[in-house]
Amino acid sequence: MSAVKPILQAKGLLKRYGTVVAMSGADFELYPGEILGVIGDNGAGKSTLIKALSGAVIPDHGSIELDGREVHFRGPEDARNLGIETVYQNLALSPALTIADNMFLGREWRKPGILGSVFRQMDRPRMEKFARDKLSELGLTTIQNIHQAVESLSGGQRQGVAVARAAAFGSKVVILDEPTAALGVKESRRVLELIRDVRDRGIPIILISHNMPHVFEVCDRVHIHRLGRRLCVIDPKQHSMSDAVAYMTGAKLPEGVTEAA
Repeated sequence: MSAVKPILQAKGLLKRYGTVVAMSGADFELYPGEILGVIGDNGAGKSTLIKALSGAVIPDHGSIELDGREVHFRGPEDARNLGIETVYQNLALSPALTIADNMFLGREWRKPGILGSVFRQMDRPRMEKFARDKLSELGLTTIQNIHQAVESLSGGQRQGVAVARAAAFGSKVVILDEPTAALGVKESRRVLELIRDVRDRGIPIILISHNMPHVFEVCDRVHIHRLGRRLCVIDPKQHSMSDAVAYMTGAKLPEGVTEAA
């Protein structure tokens, strides 16, 4: 990876909440075309790191670069405008609205001309076609009717809609927070396939998960976060899940790494 420049990079991120230090000089790199797992024990600061990368948290110190250019997020909208989409664990879907409406939630397309600019009418046919095409591209064939309410979908289908929305508008990076946490075995399998499909379309993915088998199955590299900073990055093909858990908990340290570092 040394010859390839990161698409998303953070250096020395610091975030304090009163006397609590959530990030303490955290570094991060995501490279083009990869699935990067982010793991860490509860309270390690990985959620704060991800929120900083998605614009939901403003660091007190440090820098974030996208495509080699330093960026300053004032909120999640800034990150979204630059092509960083995040699917949080609660999915941020509106159950009573249709699939198509949820795909465009907060960024609806207006009709051309005076109908859109003055009367603010939504261009529903174009939105529905776009939503249908994106679901088909990602192989979500079990969702037949984009007019049905999201509350009528299974957990796996809802996750699929959220991931499809992120892939549709995330031109640079997609961040997935615990995408299989509330799913059964079959639905989890489909979501993992969906993650690979998104990566194969050229969009790098950050996968935050406590499910070690899933992380080791789909991730190209694994970022291990401990005590508010990156402890190390490991190759899942060269390390075991037991190694990762030991690093996370401090039971042992990676070669060449000291706890103080």
